[in-house]
Amino acid sequence: MEGDLNPDGTIVNQWNLVSIQHVEEVKCIARTLPIWAAGILGFTAMAQQGTFIVSQAMKMDRHLGPKFQIPAGSLGVISLIVIGLWVPFYDRICVPSLRKITKNEGGITLLQRIGIGMVFSIISMIVAGLVEKVRRDVANANPSPQGIAPMSVMWLFPQLVLLGFCEAFNIIGLIEFFNRQFPDHMRSIANALFSCSFALANYVSSILVTTVHSVTKTHSHPDWLTNDINAGRLDYFYYLLAGVGVLNLVYFLYVSQRYHYKGSVDIQEKPQDLELGSKGEVDYYPKKYEDSK
Repeated sequence: MEGDLNPDGTIVNQWNLVSIQHVEEVKCIARTLPIWAAGILGFTAMAQQGTFIVSQAMKMDRHLGPKFQIPAGSLGVISLIVIGLWVPFYDRICVPSLRKITKNEGGITLLQRIGIGMVFSIISMIVAGLVEKVRRDVANANPSPQGIAPMSVMWLFPQLVLLGFCEAFNIIGLIEFFNRQFPDHMRSIANALFSCSFALANYVSSILVTTVHSVTKTHSHPDWLTNDINAGRLDYFYYLLAGVGVLNLVYFLYVSQRYHYKGSVDIQEKPQDLELGSKGEVDYYPKKYEDSK
């Protein structure tokens, strides 16, 4: 240790000698990275709310009465309403009931909560694919100049409700997971990781869209995600997202089973008294001293 510390006790070179606190911080980040990576693909389904779901709504009957028409871009509010109604119900009713069964403070563990959100995202993409197939068949069977299917936009509500449950479990679960598993002085990094997962989910969605555009296009047929969704196969893309979600869920189950939650004792900045000997050693030497007398 001589030469590694200054006279005042500070470290001379941070690259040669680090504190235990720094080591634990790196271990904390490394331990949560697999869970964070799984959350990126879990958010990919949510990224479709502002893209293809809006395209579907524009090709459906959005009238409520003779004079009012629902804006296509406002359908995402359905998910927000579901979150606003479900979260208080979950916290006030579901958690106390589950706590009696599981003996867990939160009713279920944080990783279980995230996994349930991933299941909802998979189901929502399957439902979206089924609804899109029906919408496309109705639109092609009843051609119109604008390609609008004689089908109410409310058919999109089930997938939006499921996406709302996905957000209520997945997003809130990840936020709580990062904030509980990171030390107090690393909460800003935890929040940054959560925000980065949203950004990377949109990048992954863009990569999938670009790949589908280039792979599925042929000379006789347009690609799945052509601008005219009545001629494309948007339902196949939703099924693709559901398949990716299933693979991601399998990966998440694998890493979550091997994850160990942070203990209740956090790293303390204040120096602690260390026990330099075992209890047997402590009892042995006083006894030996008395026998020598």
